Amino acid sequence: MQSANMLLRKIVRSSVLPFAAQHGMKKGLFPLSRTLSLSLCLKQDKSCEPSEKLDLDEWKKVMKSGLQEEVSETVSEPKELSSLAAARETLEMWRLAGRAVPEKISEEQLKTFMECPSKSAKKKYLKYLHLKELHKKNDKRKMEEKRERRLEAQDEASKTDETKKSSFVCLWSSAMDKAYNWRAAQSMIFGQPLVFDMSYEKEMSVREVTNTVRQLVLSESCNRRSVDPFHIHFCNFKDDSLYEREFIKHYREAWNKLLITVTDQCYTEIFPKDKLIYLTADSPKVMKTFDHDKIYIVGSMVDKSIKTGVSLARAKRLGLETAALPLEKYLLWSTGAKNLTLDQMMHILLTLKDTADWKKALEFVPRRKYCGFVNKPVKDLKKTLDLINTFKLGKARQEVEKQFAKKYPKKYKLK
Repeated sequence: MQSANMLLRKIVRSSVLPFAAQHGMKKGLFPLSRTLSLSLCLKQDKSCEPSEKLDLDEWKKVMKSGLQEEVSETVSEPKELSSLAAARETLEMWRLAGRAVPEKISEEQLKTFMECPSKSAKKKYLKYLHLKELHKKNDKRKMEEKRERRLEAQDEASKTDETKKSSFVCLWSSAMDKAYNWRAAQSMIFGQPLVFDMSYEKEMSVREVTNTVRQLVLSESCNRRSVDPFHIHFCNFKDDSLYEREFIKHYREAWNKLLITVTDQCYTEIFPKDKLIYLTADSPKVMKTFDHDKIYIVGSMVDKSIKTGVSLARAKRLGLETAALPLEKYLLWSTGAKNLTLDQMMHILLTLKDTADWKKALEFVPRRKYCGFVNKPVKDLKKTLDLINTFKLGKARQEVEKQFAKKYPKKYKLK
């Protein structure tokens, strides 16, 4: 018995343990715990009981299963690669045979192709990929053709513009730009101030701020091209605000070269309060004439939800005089709110400053909001408006004309 144990110990030390160290312990085939337990069993004293024998059959099974796992791991990858290569070869053969096969196919598409259950399913899948590839090629070709046509049209337009332009036109445009800039520079010294209140950023959304800045850009260009421009002040203007970022998007490098005054101070700190008039549609006081000695304030706000009373409340908190445009006095108002855009307000104020004519100034009000100009009091205007509304509701034209003739023998002249 002792000689048998000695012989088994020699066999394990000479053959099994080096094999396990080289192969089994690296690949996980012969775990470390099993080797330790085996070595402990081998190092036991000679006085071991006969019942504690080493089960060689179980050990052989473990070694065989480990070797099979190693062989399966090493063989699985080449099998997958070989199957992909075989699939690519079949695709090339089908392409040479003239079938609808895509020119380029990815590994994922190739795997889905291999997973198709039948040959007809594989053909349909390849046809789908082929048609998809053709659509992409056609779209790319159309985009290139469209780009070429656009470039050709631009070249032709530039050639025609070059032929149309002359040195006199170029000199005239540059001279006009210089004249406009000179007027704007003079207005900063001698012109009447016009204040835009830039403190409404929190009351607006990002889209409304963007629309506000667009209207202010139009107002500035309109003012610069006028005969007697205002000296524009952007008051309560904060650095790195959304207003400033939108202005930089529009003007870019020209933002710092604009002939306007931009300040973070309030207009009450720059001008005396008795000269300030806040223009708001919610004011109970109606503006009768344009005063050249006053300083008018316009709220820089585009409010699609029409929050009434915001600018009026701000003017009251600051203790300023307010005024509204006399729209109902001169216009037969039809529909819509009486809030105008900033560029429309600029056109109206410039026209009043130059001509003092309300009819000419109020021509910049959108035509969809009123029916015409009337030279009668407000009460009579409301009666006429009621008649027009009844006509819009669908009553017969003759009945409306009869009612109008009875109440107003001398018809109002609508211009």
